[in-house]
Amino acid sequence: MEKYEIRMIRDHKELVLQAAEWFHQKWGIPRSAYSESMEACLNNTSAIPQWYVVMDGDKIIAGLGVIENDFHNRRDLAPNVCAVYVEETYRKQGIAGDMLRFACEDLKAKGIDTLYLLTDHTSFYERYGWEFLCMVQGDGELKLSRMYMHRI
Repeated sequence: MEKYEIRMIRDHKELVLQAAEWFHQKWGIPRSAYSESMEACLNNTSAIPQWYVVMDGDKIIAGLGVIENDFHNRRDLAPNVCAVYVEETYRKQGIAGDMLRFACEDLKAKGIDTLYLLTDHTSFYERYGWEFLCMVQGDGELKLSRMYMHRI
């Protein structure tokens, strides 16, 4: 991933609006929800929330967040990696794995030893050391989704 740069939003306030818009376009969640969460990580002394983007020049090509709860009924399984996305033309280059490792290392330095992740993927995250934990109910969802955990 030498040609791309992972940036922590907490160190790049100038990226909040661009990143909020980018995540909004990928997931359909209101951009204000993203910008509020990103603003909360600026100058924040606690570890959560955190947001990360991967840049190709001045263009966001991938990103993820870490929030307390990714809209599911297991409030005890926290914090949660959320909104993991890599632009289609940049996939299969190891960017997702690099981004996940980067976030894990950053959060470990902040005292977090376990992360959780809600997904419908069935084998993707195992490649990066995540373990299937259980099925959980997403807020407003009829079917259960897979919950993964990763001990850092």
